[in-house]
Amino acid sequence: MKKISLLVSLLMAFVLLVSSCGTNSNETTSEDSEAKNPEIEEVEIEDVKDKNAGTEDAETENVDAEDAETESDNTIEAYTGSDKPVITGTTTFVADIVKVLAEDFVNIDMIIPAGDDPHLYEPKPQDLQKITDADLVIYHGLHFEGKMVDVLENYGYALAKDFPADRVGAMDQDGDLIIDPHFWFDLELYQLAVNNTAEYLSQLLPEAADTIAKNAEEYNEQLVVMFEESKEKLDSIPEDSRYLITPHDAFNYFSRSFDIPVMAPQGISTDSEVANKDIQNTVDFIVEKEIKAVFAETTTDPARMEKLKEAAAAQGFDVKVVSGEGQELFSDSLAPEGQPGDNFIDMFTHNVDLIVKNLK
Repeated sequence: MKKISLLVSLLMAFVLLVSSCGTNSNETTSEDSEAKNPEIEEVEIEDVKDKNAGTEDAETENVDAEDAETESDNTIEAYTGSDKPVITGTTTFVADIVKVLAEDFVNIDMIIPAGDDPHLYEPKPQDLQKITDADLVIYHGLHFEGKMVDVLENYGYALAKDFPADRVGAMDQDGDLIIDPHFWFDLELYQLAVNNTAEYLSQLLPEAADTIAKNAEEYNEQLVVMFEESKEKLDSIPEDSRYLITPHDAFNYFSRSFDIPVMAPQGISTDSEVANKDIQNTVDFIVEKEIKAVFAETTTDPARMEKLKEAAAAQGFDVKVVSGEGQELFSDSLAPEGQPGDNFIDMFTHNVDLIVKNLK
């Protein structure tokens, strides 16, 4: 009876969610977008470092209890069916972790397709079926799946469960503390996400728990090696060239991990217009620091970065826009299956190599 009640509540919430999508999601005035994006009064290097330091130094008491993901006391029931259990993950990142840990023990379904922007994704009626048919639902948390948060919190399990509040990124945007969901560029947090996933899968498949634990341990070791190699590569970039300019603020954890200042004309979420003043501040910074290249992302419109190039040219400075197939940074999604960057380690390595190639 409890499960039926939950399903009814979930259905009602999902109907309301789907019916509301597309009506207000992109209605953002210029004044609204200015209010949603952090002001940058001066574009000196210290300001950029301070902006990124906010990701690291968010006070524990300022992180709302709702934002620090915690799970209810409900344990995951062991699967007793004869077929493979179905795991529904919200994104490519979730699906990739499950694939690494569970191997062929499970079937994986995904809600947000590879290459789509989770910040802007509008839930579809069939997504509810994927959630209710699943034996286990795993999602990111930290409000990454913005338009599905309420449904997922009632029916799924978060990668970001029990993340230390002092490591969860936060930015002050016009007096509001905004949680940064892009934790996968932080080794410690991503390993916690792997361990949380291993815990969920082990509860669902206790007979495979030893294999899942072994896979998690080996994968975490691979992640450490990858991060060490990435640091060595990025350290080869001269200090006066170590500035990463991207379309939106998805790389603050990356900045903290590798001590490379980042700047973006748009805030943490892509679900807003870009304020003109933030574009101009970014352009001024590019010209002042003579930054060689700016980077497009696979889930954002590259025209945004071309506008930066045009504005910099108007000030007499030529900056390269790194974009095109195979030449964009992965931020909010892995590549479609079968393409370069379709798993986390390949994606991360691609990003680092692309940055080094164009900034060194």
